[in-house]
Amino acid sequence: MQIRFVLLLALLTAFPPLATDMYLPAIPHLMDLWGRPLSVINLTLVLFFVTYCISLLFYGPLSDRFGRKPPLISGLILFIAASLFCAFATSIWMLIVARVVQGMGAGAASSISLAMARDRFESGAREKVLSQVSVIMALAPMISPTIGSLILDVLSWPWIFIAQGLMGGVALIGVLATAESHAGETGETFMALLQKYKEAFYNPRFMGVVFCNAVISLPLFAFIAGSSSVYINRFGLSENMFALFFGANAMCFMAGSMTCMRFGKKLGTLSMISFGYAGLMFGGILMLTNTFSGPWQFAIPMGCTTFCLGLSRPPSNNLALEQVTKDAGTASSIMVFSYFMCGALSMVVVSLGWDDKVFYIGILSLASGVAAFGFWSCLKKYLYVNSAQQG
Repeated sequence: MQIRFVLLLALLTAFPPLATDMYLPAIPHLMDLWGRPLSVINLTLVLFFVTYCISLLFYGPLSDRFGRKPPLISGLILFIAASLFCAFATSIWMLIVARVVQGMGAGAASSISLAMARDRFESGAREKVLSQVSVIMALAPMISPTIGSLILDVLSWPWIFIAQGLMGGVALIGVLATAESHAGETGETFMALLQKYKEAFYNPRFMGVVFCNAVISLPLFAFIAGSSSVYINRFGLSENMFALFFGANAMCFMAGSMTCMRFGKKLGTLSMISFGYAGLMFGGILMLTNTFSGPWQFAIPMGCTTFCLGLSRPPSNNLALEQVTKDAGTASSIMVFSYFMCGALSMVVVSLGWDDKVFYIGILSLASGVAAFGFWSCLKKYLYVNSAQQG
């Protein structure tokens, strides 16, 4: 039963990478098909994440009020419908609108899945479960571009979104077959539940961890938005070779999460987070001091950065949840909103037409590492850390 639940959490958490990475190999094709620059085509990524992030702020309180399943089921149905709308788009503007609606539906999956983990598991078990989810979730960016490129070779780009709709259907069946983890809270209006955001924002320990966890998303999402241009246009790789390099980078995230799962208890939560943030700085320095004569010169330092993200994200997510005693849905919404909103901003930055996108990804990696590590060094002494997590 727990294995099935962990697999469902992983699928729900993986909605953003599955909804974006599967589509990345089609971006150069759509640029040629509709005669639009990368900055316009990438609006399908940026606006997806913007609306996705805004929707998170509503799904969290709704799940606290009405239980986890009703808003989650509604969001999944919306995602499935929007995926089919994407498949029938005949212009970039139709696709952008469809992606906006798709982002609204996807927001339910990520925010409520964290709240479900908070409902079901105690602190020590939850950190292990979140590490397992991260390992499984890392398969999404590993296989999604490959699936997308195969669909492009055998069928056509609309079938990518049909496949996403089928993925949403699988998740919907899983949610319907899963017991409710939170019964809801009677007697409170929705506006009263929104006031709980104020309580969360006035929790400095929670918001401090949220800030660190959000800022480290900058290099990863810049890589997602710029990777197809770097590997296909700059280094001249095919869509299939791009998918392999993109998948190798996702494998680095998986390796970081597996390291967290294997050595987390021995090293302790605080040490793993510190190592991860320091590694971001190191990866940024490697990118800024490299000549990038070929794809491997970019893949290796980016892999270092992604490994450190995989190492630090599961314990930092769990540590943030440790700082709140109630309203897990609201807290989860804030966590996921801040993470993906920072990511969307970095997508905008890398899509502005820079000649050297690798340089700006390196800048973001170094800057996010410095900001996160510096703030974390001041914050960690004030946090509540369960004794089972200290190592």
